[in-house]
Formats: sequence, structure tokens, C-alpha cells
Amino acid sequence: MFRLIFVIGTGSFAGGVARFLLSRFIHSHAHTGFPLGTMIVNIAGCLLIGVIFGISERSDILSPEVRMFLTVGFCGGFTTFSAFAYENIAMLKDGNFLYFSLYTGLSVFLGLLAVNMGNLFIQKIL
Repeated sequence: MFRLIFVIGTGSFAGGVARFLLSRFIHSHAHTGFPLGTMIVNIAGCLLIGVIFGISERSDILSPEVRMFLTVGFCGGFTTFSAFAYENIAMLKDGNFLYFSLYTGLSVFLGLLAVNMGNLFIQKIL
């Protein structure tokens, strides 16, 4: 178990650093108020996790540890949006439209609400 936690943590570290560097690079070259760096990172993470799961579903090229390093670790550190998107696609493939709708709607709504409430909470106490 410790080995798996180390593998995932290492991937997460690498993904977080990659997210920072890519976002910073995009921000320094695209002079706009639009969060282009974050959007590109999220889309790139979605593409990457799709490729990794596509490879995993069709072959045994990736060991379970490498798959965990790349998906939970790297992609999770790079962007959790990629996992969110993959889980939604999996529900759609399974024909589970109710859970897809609930998961997507509640995640977006409650996520925005939580960010706002956390911000308001800090504004009140500081």
C-alpha cells in the first residue's frame, strides 16, 4: 500500500508542476483576462486521461501501478477536471443518464457554491 501511495504521490507532484509550468507559459504568451491557461490544462488533461484509459482498455501495455501513476497521480495533479470528465463519459457509456445528470449538475452547482461560501466565510472572519 505504501508503494502505491508513493507512486500516486510522485505522479501528483509531477502533474502539479506540469500544470503550473504550462499555465504560466500560456499566461505569459496570451495576454488576456480569460483563464486560457486553466482551460487548456483542463482540456489537455482530459485528452491525456482519455488516451491512458483507451490504452488500458485495449491492451496490457500499462501495469496497474503505471496506470495509477498516470491517471490518479499525474492527471489528478495536473487537473481533477480530467477525472470528472472521464467519470461522466463512463456513466454515459453505461447509459446511466440519471447519475450523469446528477453528478454533472451537482458538481458544478455545489462546487461554485462551495467556492463562494468559502470566500464569504474568510471575508467574515478576517
